[in-house]
Amino acid sequence: MRGVNNSTGVALVECYDSDGSSASELGNISTRGFVQTGDKVLIAGIIVKGPANKDVIIRGLGPTLGQAPFNVPNVLANPVLDLRDANGVLLVSNDNWGSAANKQAIITSGLAPPNAAESAILVTLAPGNYTAILGGVNNTIGNALVEAYGVN
Repeated sequence: MRGVNNSTGVALVECYDSDGSSASELGNISTRGFVQTGDKVLIAGIIVKGPANKDVIIRGLGPTLGQAPFNVPNVLANPVLDLRDANGVLLVSNDNWGSAANKQAIITSGLAPPNAAESAILVTLAPGNYTAILGGVNNTIGNALVEAYGVN
């Protein structure tokens, strides 16, 4: 998404799996943006449809974007990722995915971030609404990517 005549502002892009009877399902969604501070961080809404729980991995990438083939300038050097429930309660936070208690499960998923400074949360979520919030350690800013994958 971009603004007409290169204008800027806050916008929302949404993607829904509207056919609940289909055998296929949405497996990943991601968005890149410029992470700032306060209410100008990068967020991703995640909805788990019931009745079963769903294993999900959420990643926050910064340094990887600065490398080939992406070559994105001004990347977020050290992303930190929070996952909150529908009431805004912090469920889990991660800075540097290798420090996660379930580091081995993240590796086994095949979705471990390429850079040690990047963030990842692998969690089982009950049906409901969640928000992933990506910011920079010590209020740093830069371009970053937040993505969510359904893990089978």
